[in-house]
Amino acid sequence: MSAQVAKNARELLLKEYRGALATQSKAMPGFPFGSVVPYCLDDQGRPLILISRIAQHTHNLQKDPKCSLLVGEREATDVQAVGRLTYLAEAEKLEQGAAIEAAAERYYRYFPDSANYHKAHDFDFWVLKPVRHRYIGGFGAIHWVDQLTLANPFAGQAERSMVEHMNSDHAKAIAHYVELAGLPASEPAQLAGIDSEGMHLRMGQSVHWLPFAESCNTPTQVREALVSLAHAQVWPKKEAVDA
Repeated sequence: MSAQVAKNARELLLKEYRGALATQSKAMPGFPFGSVVPYCLDDQGRPLILISRIAQHTHNLQKDPKCSLLVGEREATDVQAVGRLTYLAEAEKLEQGAAIEAAAERYYRYFPDSANYHKAHDFDFWVLKPVRHRYIGGFGAIHWVDQLTLANPFAGQAERSMVEHMNSDHAKAIAHYVELAGLPASEPAQLAGIDSEGMHLRMGQSVHWLPFAESCNTPTQVREALVSLAHAQVWPKKEAVDA
C-alpha cells in the first residue's frame, strides 16, 4: 500500500464533513445501526463528533464502542465510481475539561450553531480512535489502510490566531480562494481551520477543504502558501507523494 493511497484516503476524510456512523444496536442485538453525523478532525486528525446523550447511537456506543464511519464524495452521480472510505474505530467520549474545551473551540468554527444546543442540551464530544480503514478510490482501486491519520501541527493557539487574522483582515483573499477553487459562492466564506495539507472554508452550513500545493509545517509556510494563493490565477497542483 503506497503513501499516495493513504494520502488520498485522508484527503477524502478532510474534504467531507458528514458521514454515516454505524454502531452495534443495543435495542436490536446483532444488528448494525446507521445514523448520519457531522464531524471535523481533532488535533490528531481523528473524526470528532458531537452527539446527544439520548440518541440511539450514543446508547449503542456506551455499550460497545466499536463503530465505523462511512464517508463518500458528496454529490457523486455514480457512487461506485468515486472515492469512499470506511473508517473503523473505537469511540471514546471526552471527559477531561481541557480536552472538551479544545474540541469545542475547533468544532464550533466548523459548525457554529452547535454551540447553542451543546450548551442548552445534553450533548457530548466523542472522538473516533482509528483501528483500520477500507478505502476505495474507484473501480478496482481497493485498499486496506492501517495508518491514515495525521496530527495537525497548528492545533490550538497557532491555528486559532491564523484563522482569526484571515477572517478579520483578509476577506478579499478568502473570496479569491473561493473563486479560484470554483466553489459556489452563495454566502460569504470564512476560514474554519488549517492543517498541514490544506484549509477548510465554511460557507453557511457547508464546509469545503482546499489543498495546499505543498505540505506546510510552520505558520510561516502557511502564510507563504496563503499569500501565493491570493495572487494565483489557477489553483496549483498538489505535490506528488512517494510510494
